[in-house]
Amino acid sequence: MSSVAPEKAVPEADPPVEAAARTDLVPIFIMGKKYDVPSTLTIQKALEFAGYQLIRGCGCRGGICGACATVYRTPDSPKINVGLACQTVVLPSMYLTMVPFFPANRAVYDLDELQPTAQTLLKYYPELAKCMGCNTCTRGCPMEIPVMEYISAALRGEVEKAAEISMSCVMCGICASRCPAELGQYNIAIMARRITGKHIRPRATHVHEMIQRIQTGRYEEPLKNLMASDLDTLRKLYVDREMEPHTGDEMWQPQDTRFL
Repeated sequence: MSSVAPEKAVPEADPPVEAAARTDLVPIFIMGKKYDVPSTLTIQKALEFAGYQLIRGCGCRGGICGACATVYRTPDSPKINVGLACQTVVLPSMYLTMVPFFPANRAVYDLDELQPTAQTLLKYYPELAKCMGCNTCTRGCPMEIPVMEYISAALRGEVEKAAEISMSCVMCGICASRCPAELGQYNIAIMARRITGKHIRPRATHVHEMIQRIQTGRYEEPLKNLMASDLDTLRKLYVDREMEPHTGDEMWQPQDTRFL
């Protein structure tokens, strides 16, 4: 979890009930200070319930962006645990420690000059060869990605396979925090995905079609109308927008096709 501002925000996670009257509270420790919070809250919501204002590292709040990696301990175990604060539910007497990020090697490269080989990955991430196959990275992944599998694929030069396996990665860095060989697995994975998109997968034809639509001015008028709208109009447009139905197939289109 990243930065917080102490005790300014109004708690939003629970209804306005006096803490003393509640029976579902559990104690947690935020940077050493004890707070009683509802037992059903995630770490992120518990911070707000305790009065903290999240000013960095809260991101999507739904397990997508990977910005809220948090470390914590419990009194019954010597282990340091990791998780996403937006997913992990509080535990009684857990101790939270906020960290801004997990440092890891991040290589700089020119995609045009790269080849989809194991040698390329090892050139920019030589620590890849230090992988011991312990699978600790997989056990720590909040997205349940078989991290060691895509690292093994990268070592074999199966760049496209590494890209496919790692596609759900949210770049939270928890795998790197657990790795005894000090790999930055998530940075290796994104390099594999970039190489795959640049040099292995065929170009998407619809991208060129969309560029042509933009260049012909198809979206100029509706965009100008949006930019000229006041706040109330924009709110109404947002609330009244046509939503894709849950049962819609891949051919579904909205009635208003101006933005397609």
